This record gives sequence, C-alpha cells and structure tokens, in this order.
Amino acid sequence: METTTVTDYLADLDAPLREIGEKLRPVIESALPGATGAVWHGHPVWGLGDRPGRRPVCLVKAYGTYVTFGLWRGGEVTDPSGRLVAGARQMASVKLRTLADVDPALFTDWLRQAHALEVR
Repeated sequence: METTTVTDYLADLDAPLREIGEKLRPVIESALPGATGAVWHGHPVWGLGDRPGRRPVCLVKAYGTYVTFGLWRGGEVTDPSGRLVAGARQMASVKLRTLADVDPALFTDWLRQAHALEVR
C-alpha cells in the first residue's frame, strides 16, 4: 500500500524509527511557518510551494537503522556543530539513529536558516 500522508508514513515505521520521526516532526512544523508537509517521492517533504516538491525545504526519510533529516539548501546553512553532511547539489543531511540524535534547538536553527533562503 502506498503511503499518502506524513502521519501514515511515520505510523508505518518500526518503533525506534517512528519515535525519531515523531520527535522530529513538531520541530520541523514549528520552525517552518506556512510550510506544507506531504509525501513526495515516497517520503515526507516540507516545502513552501502550493504542491509537494515546490520550493522544498527539508525531508525525512527512513532507512533500515536510521532516519535521514535533510535540507535542500543545507550546504548554505551555517552549522557550527559540524553534524550536517554535504550531499548532491546544495543538499546536506544528518543521520538520526536514536532519539538523542534529535537536537530540537540545533535543528530549529538549521530550519530557520533554510526557510530564510527560500523566502528571499
């Protein structure tokens, strides 16, 4: 069955990964006023456009033993923690293996920076 909502996506994850996603989701939604979360290409994406994938800001994608929290323009985000790992184009992400890996204050800072890049 195809997952169609962020809630369904998180609910379908195994308990440890679901807990990470459920801790991360309110951090994302609080830091990105006006953003819409939707499943796009099989995983949750939050963006500022009127449709999924329009002006994407961040994503959450579960793998076997971790959840990736990624920022589309993460390469432009100031990260004194050094936790963001550069990816393709301007993407950057962090792998979350435990609940303790979710740092609400740090992630809020990243998200606010990423949001500001999109509303310029």
